Amino acid sequence: MKKLLILGGGTAGTIAANKLRRKLSATDWEITVVDADDNHRYQPGYLFLPFGTYKPSQITKSRRKNLTKDVPLVYGEIDRVEADENAVLLTDGRRLDYDVLIIASGVTPRPDQTDGMTGDQWGDSVHEFYTYEGSVALAKKLETWPGGRLVINIVEMPIKCPVAPLEFAFLADSFFKDKGMRDKVEMTYVTPLPGAFTKPIAAQAFGNTLEEKGIAVEPDFMLMEVDNEKKALVSYDEREVPFDLLVTIPLNMGADYVARSGLGNEINLVPVDKFTQQAKAHANIFALGDANDIPASKAGSVAHFEIDIFVENFLEYIQGKEMTHRFDGHANCFIETGGKKAMLIDFNYDWEPLPGKYPVAGIGPMSLLKQTHLNHIGKLAFRWMYWNMLIPGRPMGLPPLMSTSGKRTDLVTAEK
Repeated sequence: MKKLLILGGGTAGTIAANKLRRKLSATDWEITVVDADDNHRYQPGYLFLPFGTYKPSQITKSRRKNLTKDVPLVYGEIDRVEADENAVLLTDGRRLDYDVLIIASGVTPRPDQTDGMTGDQWGDSVHEFYTYEGSVALAKKLETWPGGRLVINIVEMPIKCPVAPLEFAFLADSFFKDKGMRDKVEMTYVTPLPGAFTKPIAAQAFGNTLEEKGIAVEPDFMLMEVDNEKKALVSYDEREVPFDLLVTIPLNMGADYVARSGLGNEINLVPVDKFTQQAKAHANIFALGDANDIPASKAGSVAHFEIDIFVENFLEYIQGKEMTHRFDGHANCFIETGGKKAMLIDFNYDWEPLPGKYPVAGIGPMSLLKQTHLNHIGKLAFRWMYWNMLIPGRPMGLPPLMSTSGKRTDLVTAEK
């Protein structure tokens, strides 16, 4: 019997395991998932925890219960992958052999990689919401925070869900308005990018949203350190941004075992073919979801669409055939803009977000690049779809490749 080993029981690993179990003969293939614990988190919910929209219990379920019963779940910490021996070693000494390996262990925030980030102010005036623990702690902080200078900072790209920091800024604006204290909060959005929006058409759609909400932007800010004594961000060009409350998005990195195994780049992402997700260094290793280095957003929708294509390629691969299906980097996501409205964007490797309707061209019902209440409802409704359709690997009726049908392609020339 052949062995398929999946490292990571999060979004990508769970979808892949559930979909492949239906496709592969149980007498020919054993599929095993490895993860450290049984807590499967709905990561898009981290954005809402600080504002009380979700409770912690609403975004946590059992990994075991979300995997089909025919897929064993091994609990353990991964020490390293011995790629030349087709084996994975766990920190407790166990050895797991494989014929094909899928790395789906995602990325995590690494505040320890920035000077001063985890200093005296960490957990007091410096918080993050990209982990479950961080978002819960931030929720407690915001309950009693009296106001002052709120700074939202992205340390470096790429990060999970690139629009989440903007969403946090917009939701914070609404949150403080609802509390009757918006006039007591000075908000600044600090980014290493040249602006809050880097795609021209999307930037035009947002217009002066940040300015209208009284949110200042500090662009091209490459963070060198967090000065705990001054309570300020310091850039490499010696600019300083003072804060009373810093909500940071630390450097996102892949799992440390990827580095120990010699399989990753400088931030522990696995270099892969962007169309097939096959590792460039080892033909029988694939990296899915946030764990790979494809030039697409690190978002749940990418994992979803990517795996739909990957499954077809995997079936060709194990038959010794050429993998003929090409993932196009398709991503879509709702962007909360506050006031119970959201914007929806749909894009891929070649096309930036364009106006139109989604998922049915000309019909919708969702509007692309428009702030609507229906898009906000769609964002909240996705939690149900995640647990009941996406994670179980059930068909969602959304084509994995992006369609330009019904979109305003006349506004831009595809980047080739």
